[in-house]
Amino acid sequence: MKLKTFGRHGKEGVKNITRNRWMSLASISAVTVTLLLVGVFAALLLNLNHIGSQIEENVEVRVFMDLTLEEPGQNELKDKLQNIPEVDTVTFQSKEEGLEKLIDSLGEEGEVFESLKDENPLNDVYIVKTKNPEDTIQVAQSIKSFENVEKVEYAKETVQRLFNVMDLARNIGLAIIAGLLFTAMFLIANTIRITIVARRKEIGIMKMVGATNWFIRWPFLVEGILIGMLGSAIPIAVVVFGYRYLFQEVTTRYPTLFVELLPVYPFIWKVSILLILMGVIIGLWGSFTSIRKYLKV
Repeated sequence: MKLKTFGRHGKEGVKNITRNRWMSLASISAVTVTLLLVGVFAALLLNLNHIGSQIEENVEVRVFMDLTLEEPGQNELKDKLQNIPEVDTVTFQSKEEGLEKLIDSLGEEGEVFESLKDENPLNDVYIVKTKNPEDTIQVAQSIKSFENVEKVEYAKETVQRLFNVMDLARNIGLAIIAGLLFTAMFLIANTIRITIVARRKEIGIMKMVGATNWFIRWPFLVEGILIGMLGSAIPIAVVVFGYRYLFQEVTTRYPTLFVELLPVYPFIWKVSILLILMGVIIGLWGSFTSIRKYLKV
């Protein structure tokens, strides 16, 4: 396409918006509201996935060995644990380390357990982490059948609930985003349709003098792109400044929080690019759908 022709299509696209300024404003507003909600949900979903990943990384299986098990038996058990395909790491924690951690976790009240150091009643433990956190339950069940294993702990209900909540949140968020995008496309399509109906005679004349289908379509596609881009401006600003403020507040007020939000950069750039691309795509799709359905060229 020649630069001059491209400039002509651009001018016509801008004119289309000004000719139907109220419908264009309604479409831009719809895109703005839609992308604002999409931006908020995207920020929530991405951070939820990030937090979920951090929590999943801390999911572990604690394998308590028999109190009478000696070092050769412990090494044999470790080899069996490492041979499980789903297992990533196996870390040994002696009963002395376990008692120290117990005492430290209780603070001043932990001093009453100092007397247990001479006759430590705790078990030596292997801490097992899987390559995929979702394999934790399966691996734990397998380990229960191993010899010289007194018990296996892995917070069964908590782990299962975590995976269920994560899956539900992702599905609901994606469904809401899809519904919002469909609504915006529908409104843009209606705006473009009104422009096409108003210019039907002009379009017919253009066809009679030899204008190609794409020569006629391009101004409407440009109109859709412009509506999408204009509609993405406010959501991008809200997400950028809003997320930066939220991140600073959370990190300042809760510096010791065991999970972290996604860093401001490059998060806000990624979301901004996502929103402007969504604006352009829904604008193009709304325009193209309307042209294909109502423009007989």
